[in-house]
Amino acid sequence: MRTGAQILVDQLKIQGVGQVSCVPGESYLAVLDALHDSGIGITVCRQEGGAAITAEADGKLTGRPGVCFVTRGPGATNASAGVHIAQQDSTPMVLFVGQIARWMRGRDAFQEVDYRAVFGSLAKWAVEIDDPARVPEVVSRAFHVAMSGRPGPVVVALPEDMLTETAEAVDAARVEVARPAPLMADVTAALSALQGAERPLVIAGGSRWSEAAVADLVTLSERMNLPVAVSFRRQTLFPGDHPNYAGDLGVGGDPNLVAYAKSADVVLLLGGRFSEMPSQGYTVFDIPVPKQRLIHVHPGPEELGRVYQPAQAICCAAPEFLSAALAEAPAGPDRGALLAERAEALARRRAIPAQPIGPLAMGAVMEHLNAMLPDDAVICNGAGNYATWVHRFYRFTRWGTQLAPTSGSMGYGVPAAVAAARAGRLGVAFAGDGCFLMHGQEFATAVQYDLPILVIVVDNGMYGTIRMHQERDYPGRVSGTQLKNPDFAAYARAFGGHGERVERTEEFGPALERAMASGKPAILHLLIDPESLTVDRTLSQIRDGS
Repeated sequence: MRTGAQILVDQLKIQGVGQVSCVPGESYLAVLDALHDSGIGITVCRQEGGAAITAEADGKLTGRPGVCFVTRGPGATNASAGVHIAQQDSTPMVLFVGQIARWMRGRDAFQEVDYRAVFGSLAKWAVEIDDPARVPEVVSRAFHVAMSGRPGPVVVALPEDMLTETAEAVDAARVEVARPAPLMADVTAALSALQGAERPLVIAGGSRWSEAAVADLVTLSERMNLPVAVSFRRQTLFPGDHPNYAGDLGVGGDPNLVAYAKSADVVLLLGGRFSEMPSQGYTVFDIPVPKQRLIHVHPGPEELGRVYQPAQAICCAAPEFLSAALAEAPAGPDRGALLAERAEALARRRAIPAQPIGPLAMGAVMEHLNAMLPDDAVICNGAGNYATWVHRFYRFTRWGTQLAPTSGSMGYGVPAAVAAARAGRLGVAFAGDGCFLMHGQEFATAVQYDLPILVIVVDNGMYGTIRMHQERDYPGRVSGTQLKNPDFAAYARAFGGHGERVERTEEFGPALERAMASGKPAILHLLIDPESLTVDRTLSQIRDGS
């Protein structure tokens, strides 16, 4: 006989969960007690949104569900930000939510929430466990659902009286997701189309990748002489220093690459959905039938034909397709001129722009980071104009070194860097001044666990992306986008970390060295001229329409 809470924690151990994030709550005290001597590490966060993001980032890094515990009501609704990220980003995640006692249901009890109704459209599955004997069954199914097909979040509500009730239960086994292989006839047809293409393009995206799959994609591209682009914030799916790399199709994508994608005759969309951001507002492919011959490989059958009607739909994950393709792939035709053209366009795109207005140049900051950060550092960021510097100029060369939400959620960088550090990696978080204060309190979590994350706060005194759109659509009518910020370096020191203000280009390199040598969680507070609003255009140019 075990309590429901003990059965639950035993299932997590069976599933290989080594770390959970949480904000403690009285609704699941029994679980906290069962975790006490379980061997599972606990990362106690300062807000449930940060805890959920930490779990989502762990799911991105490992490919198995990140696990988060929060309390009922406001704890659950705070955590919904992380659930939405997991849904949009196709990340496996399980959110466990403490719930009122079963006998109180329907009375609008303290912090009562109907989790099936609240999370029904955000999660792949939302369920409440009534019987402790069924905990192994439900947890097993939760892990299956979170990882299968198109991965995503699962929400499991835990009534507090169920957690303390005892029951006999047979443990489930470790979940290993089915990995269907493609039909070889489909693989052969896809390879034949790529072989005969004059302007082929591979676009890598989505989840369920592995380091081995990335290596297989490199081999396939080399054997068949294929240019490879990556989808929005999926820049570790192909090494950025490879001669066949064509760039990333992200927000404000390279016009040259966008034009090539539109003019391609055969496109292999590998693993991703090619949604609004990478498709440049659904303009690269015609809907419903693209002009390009589209070969869409995706593990979720519901995504094949959902927006784009492909010439060929192949229902499997990228690793299985690539393994099968390499077994049959022929040597490709000579595409030296085409690949050189793509490489030249990428080099122009990556050229650091001229010194912007103001004494601190973000281009030089990125050059320092490329030179000084180890190639296995995990680069984390939320949303904002500052992120364009990261995506455009940081050289991602290794698998598993980017944590960034395709959902465009602000505040993601710091809790994601905490997740990376908990996994033994160097987490480097980029954040705008508006972005940082959405989940910057998780810097305290880094200090609590002695995690030497590096946070680079890019401060221009505004919600920059919104101001950019505002100046474009309503020039000169500034409303709701100005910010008055604290000294973020002092903020870092107040928590017990290392903090420095950087106001000039020449100050950044030495400050970065001191931050990394400190052995502490560190914040570098970069003061940027508000005129330097984007990589290519100043605030005044946007306002004037020039």
